[in-house]
Amino acid sequence: MPPMNLRNERPHERDAVRSLLIGAALPVADLDDTRVQFIVATDNDEPVGAIGLESFGDAGLLRSLVVRPALRGTGIGGRLVDALESLARESGCRQLILLTQTAAPFFASRGYRVIERDAAPANVRSAEEFRSLCPASATCMTKILD
Repeated sequence: MPPMNLRNERPHERDAVRSLLIGAALPVADLDDTRVQFIVATDNDEPVGAIGLESFGDAGLLRSLVVRPALRGTGIGGRLVDALESLARESGCRQLILLTQTAAPFFASRGYRVIERDAAPANVRSAEEFRSLCPASATCMTKILD
């Protein structure tokens, strides 16, 4: 595994995070208007991965897990998910929801289960990502945080 640190995104890193997301075809259209807390994985202080949390009271929307392609499969994604779940718990979230086109097996292996999109909490369903940025074909998953 490459040398790596996990930490909260710094304001000057938003463009680097946005580039990672765009490179992975993940939604960015609402990032300027939405309060998403990103955790970044850095190598030599350069973002090489990120994951976001959009909080809705006791529920949170896990946003856009991304790892630079050359570093996928090295454990960075799992570490980012663990860090996000800790942040969510500290923020008072009891449930995480996510939408994915490609990563359902990865999240299932981490304790997330598939649910109907309509079964997500109403406040989470009001998020732009839920309403318009992720296609209806995306798999909706949840995990109850203990």
